[in-house]
Amino acid sequence: MKRIDAITEIAAMAKDSHALLVGNIGVPCKELFSVCDMPGNFYMLGSMGLASSIGLGLALARPDKKVIAIEGDGSVLMNMGSLATIASHKPRNYLLVIIDNGSYGSTGNQPTATSRNTDLAEVAKGAGNKQIRVVDTPLDLRNILQTMDHGIIVVKAEPGNSAVPVIKMSPEGILKRFMDISSRPSH
Repeated sequence: MKRIDAITEIAAMAKDSHALLVGNIGVPCKELFSVCDMPGNFYMLGSMGLASSIGLGLALARPDKKVIAIEGDGSVLMNMGSLATIASHKPRNYLLVIIDNGSYGSTGNQPTATSRNTDLAEVAKGAGNKQIRVVDTPLDLRNILQTMDHGIIVVKAEPGNSAVPVIKMSPEGILKRFMDISSRPSH
């Protein structure tokens, strides 16, 4: 499966469930924007490895909303502590989807440790997470997304980027639009 195929499945589920969706740094955000731009999408244009942490913070701040974060294997390797923090808090409204294509896709497809011997599902398990699934086809991902509303999904994908346009919004515009939909109303 290609990363954009996985992103398409995740975005469709997020749209159907009115979830807040945090996209991974760089090209994956552009792919998400190209397949399903929604006000509830937060496009991480910088800060590699923090989509999982931002998603966790949102889930804790908004327990009334479903939150999904898309992270890449390279990004998780940059911030493996987030897996332990997620396990510690156990939010029932948070789903982390790690797209593991064994490469740093946004910087030229250099191989990551997962292309050799690091198993992120086992790392997540070792950090204390209980709900972990591994999939490698769009259909398997679609089926898991329909039944799993919290935990971690590791999606095995091929290396490579899709030819998609840049996001035309400014970082400030992305933030304002997302805050308008994700903030709690003040009374």
